[in-house]
Amino acid sequence: MTSARLLILLDWTAGAGAGVLMILLRFWLAELYQLPAELMLTFGMVNLAYASFSFILWLLSRKDYVPGLQMIAAANILWAIVCLAMFFVWWGTASFLGAGHFVGEALIVGGMGLLEWRVANQQAIPSLPSEVSSGEHIP
Repeated sequence: MTSARLLILLDWTAGAGAGVLMILLRFWLAELYQLPAELMLTFGMVNLAYASFSFILWLLSRKDYVPGLQMIAAANILWAIVCLAMFFVWWGTASFLGAGHFVGEALIVGGMGLLEWRVANQQAIPSLPSEVSSGEHIP
């Protein structure tokens, strides 16, 4: 399996898993995070919608599907921005864990989006510590 397809598959499984868990655990999470259960449901449904889109792209791609990966990367970066906005909107209302969830999700999803963008645009991704520490540009 090629790297773009693998990233799309990884995104699909992460989105689907997060969406299902968020929906199933929304009342417990709402209490833990001190946030409305409706917000947890909305986050879960957005994750499932995103996962459906990712899965369709994965099914349609036979090789590296760069346009699809670029769309997924852009969606992830946008969602990271939404999560950061939610952090500021709910600051003071959400518990420490609730606020941390927004920041953590922004970091994970945003990082994944940046990785996908680099792969889709064929930019080098250092894989060995020596490549990272040497400061060399990897073509």
